[in-house]
Amino acid sequence: MEPIQVVTSIMTPLDRKNVDTDQIISKEFLKRIERTGFGKYLFYHWRFDSLGNQSTEFVLNDSRFEGAQILVADENFGCGSSREHAPWALLDYGFRVIIAPGFADIFYSNCFKNGILPILLPQNEIDSLLTEGQQTPITLTIDLEKQTVTREDTNVVLTFDIDPYSRQMLLNGWDEISLTIQYEDQITSYEQRFENV
Repeated sequence: MEPIQVVTSIMTPLDRKNVDTDQIISKEFLKRIERTGFGKYLFYHWRFDSLGNQSTEFVLNDSRFEGAQILVADENFGCGSSREHAPWALLDYGFRVIIAPGFADIFYSNCFKNGILPILLPQNEIDSLLTEGQQTPITLTIDLEKQTVTREDTNVVLTFDIDPYSRQMLLNGWDEISLTIQYEDQITSYEQRFENV
């Protein structure tokens, strides 16, 4: 996984509550066996009409937010099924950070496992970002080491909590396999002790 240390980007304001994993990546697009290539199907039924034309009403089709690496959403983001394809689609589309007042538990865990930083902020801060961000694009700087979210337009700095294990994994770009490899010498030593037993 690619490490996350500092991310500075325009944020995309997704002003919808209870966005479930089937809305993030619909079931008909889950046939791929790779983890890549899902980004073009992200929020597909909101981004496109039944004929495949872009919906001008949906925020991801707004050119002001093109290339954004930060998604700001409302409460209970990632609810529904436990499909890991949801963070795969978000990451493949280009989002490295998702900020919301609440996440579904399994989705929250899957973000960390796939190299996305999910940040919990209070509802009033989210409301402000969503409302103001739809009117004028807002650039945020996320500093994982300092655990801060800085609004570049106002210099307001917000702090967030993250458990030390998940923080270390994202800072180093480690998944569980990468973490295990850190102990390769000890594992080899342990195995050698029992080779002839």
